[in-house]
Amino acid sequence: MQTAIAAIFVFLLVILLHELGHFTVAKLVGIKVNEFAIGMGPTIFKTQKGETKYSLRVLPIGGYVSMEGEDEDSNDPRSFNSAPVLSRMGVIAAGAFMNFVLAIVVLSIVSFNAGMPTTTIEGTTKNSPAEVAGILKGDKITSIDGKSVDTWQDIINEIGTKNEKELFEINVSRDNKEIDLTVTPIIENERTVIGIETKVERSFSSAIKGGFQKTGMFLKAMFDFVKMAFRGKVSTNDLSGPVGVISVVGEAAKMGFTDLLLILGFISVNLGFFNLLPIPALDGSRLVFLLIELIRGKPIDAEKENLVHVVGFFLLIGLMIVVTYKDLIRINIF
Repeated sequence: MQTAIAAIFVFLLVILLHELGHFTVAKLVGIKVNEFAIGMGPTIFKTQKGETKYSLRVLPIGGYVSMEGEDEDSNDPRSFNSAPVLSRMGVIAAGAFMNFVLAIVVLSIVSFNAGMPTTTIEGTTKNSPAEVAGILKGDKITSIDGKSVDTWQDIINEIGTKNEKELFEINVSRDNKEIDLTVTPIIENERTVIGIETKVERSFSSAIKGGFQKTGMFLKAMFDFVKMAFRGKVSTNDLSGPVGVISVVGEAAKMGFTDLLLILGFISVNLGFFNLLPIPALDGSRLVFLLIELIRGKPIDAEKENLVHVVGFFLLIGLMIVVTYKDLIRINIF
C-alpha cells in the first residue's frame, strides 16, 4: 500500500506540473483548451468550467492538454495553429520547464532537510592523513594543488584524482590567514580519502543553491546517458518503464520522505529532459517542427508531421512494452 500511495503521489505530481505548464501558457497566449486531463484511460471524474473540460482518469501514467486545432484542422481563430510560432513554442516547452521547476523546489527541500555540505571542516578522523597534516576543525578549504574549490563535491572530486601516498597541497583559511598544508592520502573502500568531515549548513539560501546544484547534476547525468546511447553503450536493460520506476519509488518511500523527494526530483528532471529530445511524438520533436516553421516562414505539411508523430508514438509504445517486460523480470514478478 505504501508503494502504491508513493507511486501515485510521484506520478500525479510530475504529470500534473508538466501538463499544467502546457495549460497555463496556452491560456496566457489565448489558445483555446478543450480538455485538461490527468491520467490515461477511462474517466474517473470530470467537470466543465468555461470552455475547458477537466478530467481525472484511471491510469496515473500520463496526461494531456487537448488544444483546439493542435492535431486537427480548425478554423477557430484561437486554435493552436493560429497562434504565432513563438507562442506555440512557449506552450510546448512549458511542460518540461515546469518539470525542472518542480525538481528545483523538491531538491531544495531535500537540501534543507539533509543540510548542505560546505568547504569548512567539522572534524578529522583520528590518526588520519588530515589530522597528521594539521588540518583543524573550522578550517575552510580554498584550493587543492592550486585549484580553487567552491563546494564539498569539488573537494571530493579533487582528492579522488590523487593516488595513494601521492603528496599534494591543501590551502585552508584559518583565522583570516591562508595556510598551505601537505597531505598524503590513503585508499579506503577503493576511494582516495584523507579523513575529513564537512560542516553541514541549513539555511534557505543554501537549500535553494543545493536545489539548483542537484538539478544540474541530474541533467548532466541525462546528457551523459544520451552520449553513451549514441556510442552504443546503452541497452534496454539500462532503461526503466513505469513498473521499474514504481519499484524504485517504493524503495525510496521505505527510506523516508526525504528519499522519496529525491527520487521525485530525479524523475521530474528525467521527464523534462526526455520530453525535450527530438524524438517523434515528444515535445522536442514538435519544437523542431516549429523551429523549422520559424526559419522557413511557413509550416511543414500537417499530414506529414502527424505521420511522423504517429509512427514515433507507436515506436515509443513498443519500446515501453519491451522495457516493462524486462522490469517485470528484473523484480521477479513472475
